[in-house]
Amino acid sequence: MATEQRSFQLVVFGASGFTGQFVTEEVAREQGGPRAEPPTCPGPWPGRSREKLLRVLERAALKLGRPTLSSEVGIIICDITNPASLDEMAKQATVVLNCVGPYRFYGEPIVKACIENGTSCIDICGEPEFLELMYWKYHDKAAAKGVYIIGSSGFDSIPADLGVIYTRNKMSGTLTAVESYLTIHSGPEGMCIHDGTWKSAIYGFASQSSLRKLRNSSNLKPVPYIGPKLKKRWPVSFCRELGTYTIPFMGADMSVVKRTQRYLHETLEESPVQYAAYVTVGGITSVIKLMFAGLFFLFFVKLGIGRQLLIKFPWLFSFGYFSKQGPTQKQLDGSSFTMTFFGQGYSQGLSTDQNKPNMRICTQVRGPEAGYVTTPIAMVQAAMTLLSEASDLPTGGGVFTPGAAFSRTKLIDRLNQRGVEFSIISSSEV
Repeated sequence: MATEQRSFQLVVFGASGFTGQFVTEEVAREQGGPRAEPPTCPGPWPGRSREKLLRVLERAALKLGRPTLSSEVGIIICDITNPASLDEMAKQATVVLNCVGPYRFYGEPIVKACIENGTSCIDICGEPEFLELMYWKYHDKAAAKGVYIIGSSGFDSIPADLGVIYTRNKMSGTLTAVESYLTIHSGPEGMCIHDGTWKSAIYGFASQSSLRKLRNSSNLKPVPYIGPKLKKRWPVSFCRELGTYTIPFMGADMSVVKRTQRYLHETLEESPVQYAAYVTVGGITSVIKLMFAGLFFLFFVKLGIGRQLLIKFPWLFSFGYFSKQGPTQKQLDGSSFTMTFFGQGYSQGLSTDQNKPNMRICTQVRGPEAGYVTTPIAMVQAAMTLLSEASDLPTGGGVFTPGAAFSRTKLIDRLNQRGVEFSIISSSEV
């Protein structure tokens, strides 16, 4: 990476967007805090509207108690539809933090501009089709330039991806399979998600056939598995350990973790781990409500006019969970998440060919509100790791998942220090 000749280490693209404003606050917090590391220095905030950027800057200065912030940070006017402006932005930065989605529409020009100008890029995308397409189109080009393009570096999918790696590292033996269970906790004010995530989900479900075609055209050999094959659970199943009903997690975690495990196996010759992701939904009443809402959503998302209605009225069709305004500060303060990992494997020295797994391990990742508190923390700490631990990154650059890029770094330690905590709950031999 071009760490010496660039004017700025970090540049946040989309600083005036809903998620981008929280990322810029986290960058300012990191660079102005007691743990601030060289080589960081305040970078400009790029976007389309100077007025919007100034408002975000004023809000961040007030929230962080840094009245001089506006004099420390510059503004770059650039637009996703203007390649020259993207090139100019990329030329000034070592790492671009891309917060502009849906990425299927707006992500590729940033990736292209960064690679062409020798700049690394981190995004918080939760769209498997975009993430996998970028790998096939740009991995070799990024490697030739020696830059790192690292996707899904927010709540999607750092807790899941690094959680599996953490579980593997903490098991005294060979980890062969992991199931994760996500629980979202909301406070008395409830919870709400900005409709940008809602739009990404709509377009993602609508283009599932394109994702299948992309995967079929790749002709990848299946990653081998050790021990018994991990069985798929029913669409609605009961987790006895947690005492709650669960459904499959529909985010990017499965795609990202599987790509990481392929990389660790094929490139680093590590033992691959099977993975499945679920989300807890509570009691049977919640299950019935979710089944009704899910069928309703799938029916509308397949029709053009249905998608338009879903996008225009997110609050109505999501039963209040998504809105154009996003969550309030009280909702953010009252929300948190827990991701619990149940792993199985073999103790050291036990053959994996004919024996049943004899080791069990349970770990957790706990953190503050997922979308707009944990995501900025994860993204900024990923960027700090990229800047500070170059010798522990994959050699030569390319397009990577977080687990592939950071498996040998201290990113988990950095996250622990910022309130996204990885811990062992239990580990035992059966």
